[in-house]
Amino acid sequence: MSERSVSRTKQEKRWYTILAPEQFDRQELGETPADEPEKVYDRTIETTLGELTNNASENNTKLTFKVTDVGSDAAYTEFKEHSLTRDYLRSLVRRGASKIEAYVTVLTTDDYRVQVQPVAFTTKKADASQEKAIRETMVEMVEDAAAERTFEELISSIVEGRLSSAIYGESKTIYPLRRVEIQKATLEAHPDEVAEEEATSVDVDEGDVATDD
Repeated sequence: MSERSVSRTKQEKRWYTILAPEQFDRQELGETPADEPEKVYDRTIETTLGELTNNASENNTKLTFKVTDVGSDAAYTEFKEHSLTRDYLRSLVRRGASKIEAYVTVLTTDDYRVQVQPVAFTTKKADASQEKAIRETMVEMVEDAAAERTFEELISSIVEGRLSSAIYGESKTIYPLRRVEIQKATLEAHPDEVAEEEATSVDVDEGDVATDD
């Protein structure tokens, strides 16, 4: 390919401004180049909550967004994942104390499937029954939160720390806690994907039903 052809190819590329979802006020996340709009779809971009709020104390919260729509010069995203940095999580661990984790997959009221991973840090070493009780409380409260909220509302409660605060308030009555966090929340499936999986499951179940000849 000649230098002129390479130059022409570069000139044909356009820059698209990547925007956060509406619940994050459509803030600019960055820019991405592409010679065709279709190539921008499904690209992901990672930022921190601190960058969105202009608050450095929130830089330990990472947010990942995925491009789902492309306009003439803008790329629109949806929430994909919330996670806490390893350094921050490591700073919460204390020798002689307990770290209690749970993995909960839930459906929101508008049928988005989300995996939520709460984690609790105790002040001292809890025994097995106390750890189990705290884990069960975390799971139950995450399930209840999803059962009462849309996807957007659930993610907001996680990102803003309201869900972890509620879990802390309930779980500290079981054993003294230093901190409760949602260490990760991931969008696993959209409503149409969930519906398709359920329909497939029903088909399989019906196929397994024995019939009398």
